Amino acid sequence: MCNRHSRPTSTRPCSLLGHLGIAVETAPQAGCCGALPQHLDAPEQARALARRNIDAWLPLLEDGVEALLATASGCGAHLHDYPALLAEDPVYAERARQLVEKLRDPVQVLAQEDLSRLPLRPRPQRIAVHTPCTLQHGLHLNGRIETLLESLGYQLVPVAEGHLCCGSAGTYALTQPTLSQRLRERKRAALTVEHPELIVTANIGCLSHLHDEEGPPVLHWLVLLARDLETA
Repeated sequence: MCNRHSRPTSTRPCSLLGHLGIAVETAPQAGCCGALPQHLDAPEQARALARRNIDAWLPLLEDGVEALLATASGCGAHLHDYPALLAEDPVYAERARQLVEKLRDPVQVLAQEDLSRLPLRPRPQRIAVHTPCTLQHGLHLNGRIETLLESLGYQLVPVAEGHLCCGSAGTYALTQPTLSQRLRERKRAALTVEHPELIVTANIGCLSHLHDEEGPPVLHWLVLLARDLETA
């Protein structure tokens, strides 16, 4: 399922999946995953958002949809926490567990497909990959995006200190601006030391935080694939 939020990071990958024969269902009633309220110590609001999303997504999964796809790793990591968040809810605790069983990151889905079917034409660009904390430490998928991109012919540059946070850190950019900016500067220095022409990442918060008008553009890695598919 791809929902209508975070365009183009959700809508363009829907087209990408279509080229692989993966049908996409939309869930118009779904919305924010609830990570930000949880970070801001508003657990009841986070639980309310979780219940709404479960009500929107679970019927589709019960009706035969094979997976729930979270295109932002921060959202994916928080969705995995739904069972803990709703553990005391007599109605939604089990429903949350059922939802998480079908939850997938895009790199897991694409790694199972024959990507040679995609008419991709990677541009001759040097690309730096920023792996979000939520992807490598939360979802334990470190290195998977790099492996997939290299298999498709993309030229990746080495990035030092890949384990370090970019400074977005959920709500740190708002609540801890000094520390957040310090981490951002260190991360951007590590990402740009090899003079990449493009930076890709897997999380909306990281993407927004790392954006710099004077530096290389920052894209979601799925948008990169969709872009090169559209121009093939």
